[in-house]
Amino acid sequence: MSSSMVQKLMPQFKMDAYDAKTGHYTTVSDKDYMGKWAVVCFYPADFTFVCPTEIAAMNAHYDEFQELGVEILAVSTDTKFSHKRFVETEPILEGLKLTIGADSTTEVSEKFGVLIEEEGMALRGRFLFNPEGICVAQEVQAPMVGRNVNEFLRQVRAWQHATATGEVCPAGWRPGKKTLPVNTDVEQMTGRVGDYITIEEILS
Repeated sequence: MSSSMVQKLMPQFKMDAYDAKTGHYTTVSDKDYMGKWAVVCFYPADFTFVCPTEIAAMNAHYDEFQELGVEILAVSTDTKFSHKRFVETEPILEGLKLTIGADSTTEVSEKFGVLIEEEGMALRGRFLFNPEGICVAQEVQAPMVGRNVNEFLRQVRAWQHATATGEVCPAGWRPGKKTLPVNTDVEQMTGRVGDYITIEEILS
């Protein structure tokens, strides 16, 4: 069912969508996200319970994502008509700015490796793509537990820093914390990471 998308090019796709910011139907494709940092975020279904909390949490940080130059595409296997009604009736989605892709054929979910075939819906799959269209991070989990948008934002910042500097980011890295300068000191660092950073610094 599930396979890794990491280090692979974003699959080609085109599908109907609902743009909650404008209140209009539209279409989206992989080409819309090339040359940008982008997250494609699958969720199981409209009118469920955990899903609107995840969508609302992403939306609450929409401006932060925009400041980082990250485009967001939410996707489920519902129709664009269902998306519109879902956004209009679910109170927690009031003021939604996201675009929601309508993968009603399940083709896109299958290409990303998150389709639950027997149910015709997607797992909770979140994929981060760099401007070259390469997936640098993914998270896939079963439907019952929602994902953490704060942790995802941390990962986005870390990936952008590592990409820009050639340094690597240790566990839990946040802006202002130490990185590991393997781009300049790789021989000295080999087997001596503890000379550069302590576990207390990592966990702080």
